[in-house]
Amino acid sequence: MQSFSKAAALASLISLLVVVASGFSASGQETKQRPRRVTSTDEQSPSKNPQKPEEEVDEGDVVRVETQLVSVPAVVTTSNGRPVAGLRPENFLLFENGQPQRITNFATTEAPFEIALLLDTSGSTRADVALIRQAANAFVDALRPGDRVAIVGFNTAGRGQSLTAKVEVLAKLTGDRKTLRNGIENLGSSNGTPFYDALEIIADEVFGKAPREEMRGRRAVVSLTDGVDSTSDTDFPVARSKLIRSGVATYFIEVNTEEFVEDRLLKDCQDDGRLSLSAKQLQRYRQVFFPRARAEDYADFCQMGSFERMQISRDLYNLARREMNELAKSTGGRNFLAASLQDARAAFANVANEIGTQYSLGYYPNDKARDGKFRTIRVEVQGVREKAQVRAREGYYAPKS
Repeated sequence: MQSFSKAAALASLISLLVVVASGFSASGQETKQRPRRVTSTDEQSPSKNPQKPEEEVDEGDVVRVETQLVSVPAVVTTSNGRPVAGLRPENFLLFENGQPQRITNFATTEAPFEIALLLDTSGSTRADVALIRQAANAFVDALRPGDRVAIVGFNTAGRGQSLTAKVEVLAKLTGDRKTLRNGIENLGSSNGTPFYDALEIIADEVFGKAPREEMRGRRAVVSLTDGVDSTSDTDFPVARSKLIRSGVATYFIEVNTEEFVEDRLLKDCQDDGRLSLSAKQLQRYRQVFFPRARAEDYADFCQMGSFERMQISRDLYNLARREMNELAKSTGGRNFLAASLQDARAAFANVANEIGTQYSLGYYPNDKARDGKFRTIRVEVQGVREKAQVRAREGYYAPKS
């Protein structure tokens, strides 16, 4: 949803992303460690045909090989939320559909990471975009060797009455600072929020190819947005399915723009300071909340009364929060609320700690059935002094013959 104040808030928030980059390494040193394959001295690995490549299975994938590696990113914290570092494969218990699985691949917190950084600049002024560029460049400068980042943003395309918001991958996954700076320099503003389209493009283009060995289970999306889509061609279920299929952890830092937007939605349509809901938003609202209602009843925002406008806005914000919570939970990430800049600082610190202390587990399922069914994943820890909590990917869809 467009918001002139949201972009300014994002400009301030993005400067805090330096914390995220510096938080990748628990030791603060520029370390790089490849994911560790558990050997017979740790866990006995199931035999594999050396002629058949290992292939990672994610939701919806159809794999034509005998061995399928399932990657599971996991974050371990104490009861007070402090990350637990220094764990080994023997500290983890992994279950699929309630049945124990043997961990064959393991990556520690110091392995390199790949991040898709989504910058929501909808409604931004030129000054706002300049601030976001400066802060994003500071984030790039703080990267350590081995970590790779992609920059994704919104720009406005077209002319006159045909102006539309579109998603642009401004820089593909890279650790090259010059390339990332060039991408950030091309960051612009948009007159809409194609949020779902951005998530789909991140899954298809940024994380479309299988990860390199050292990046298995080490991918994440960090998205700064209020989550309210206004102009996408795709919808949330499609974007969700593709992100889960790509096996990335999703972190959403939700910027609270609701009061600002509601105030302007109530203004007269002739007022220069007003905001309006797009035709796509109105029809998506109808399809989600009142699928049997007539499409023409949700065709003209300016013909709606104040109470109806307010109710639609609140429903859309609540929907966005549920969607972000659902996606973060199902992928092993997390959704953070940023009601104020102080809250945002705490949220970014938590994101930094979690990304910097994320473990990656891999296993070959005991169940070889190619039935296309959803299989649940549960991860537990043992041998830890303090009571620990684990957040991990909730499951995947088995391949189907």
